[in-house]
Amino acid sequence: MAAAGGGGTGAVVLDFYGTLVRMVEPLPPDHRAIFARRGLSEQGELWGDQWSVGPAEGEEHLAHSADETAYVTWERDRLRRRARGCGVPEGELDGLVAELDAAMKAVRLALYPDVPGVLARLRERGLLVGVCSNWFWNLEECLAETGIDGLVDVVVGSARTGARKPHPLIYRTVAERCGLPPGRVLFVGDMWTPDVLGPLAAGMRAVHLHRPDRAVREAAPPLPEGAARITSLPGLIPLLDPGGAAGPGGCG
Repeated sequence: MAAAGGGGTGAVVLDFYGTLVRMVEPLPPDHRAIFARRGLSEQGELWGDQWSVGPAEGEEHLAHSADETAYVTWERDRLRRRARGCGVPEGELDGLVAELDAAMKAVRLALYPDVPGVLARLRERGLLVGVCSNWFWNLEECLAETGIDGLVDVVVGSARTGARKPHPLIYRTVAERCGLPPGRVLFVGDMWTPDVLGPLAAGMRAVHLHRPDRAVREAAPPLPEGAARITSLPGLIPLLDPGGAAGPGGCG
């Protein structure tokens, strides 16, 4: 699909988790149960938040994103260092790390009900539709599993790009893949810094999706210039009309 002509919005790029999809049951196994099965309950308690071991927001990791093997090796090396620091014996590390890695990626996802219709309407308007996410290497596969890969033109994931939102590289990559200047890209997402402040700093416009049933509970900060806020994805469509916040003549 070609980008829309003119000087208005040419592409709408959306975050993935919390914006297009949510986690549903069965949830990934708790890491403490994995440790306990291996007789490592004490070490499991020292582990802490099972999701905190991943790359930090804004982290650049180009050298580790050369290919899938390099990236997965980097992921598992982080887990191995954390496990070793918790006192896991060397002989237990490989098996434990493999199981932890698999458990963290055993995420069952479901689309928010409003997603397919809105993506279809964006494409009907001649807009490029993109997805940009801090995610594992398998972002494209996850889009296919949720059934929306045919509604998405551009996919930019942190694992393959080599940087996580809000690092400027990931937004530059999005604009380049869309074939548009940043000012013609509208970024939509539920997280304040990665999906609003980061895109604005990159020269894009931004829409903060603040769903009532959002996965991450946080207060909605005051909107800076160049941003708008919606409580459901269909609220995006009026913003694209002439005079709307994201349409010709709108803010930003």
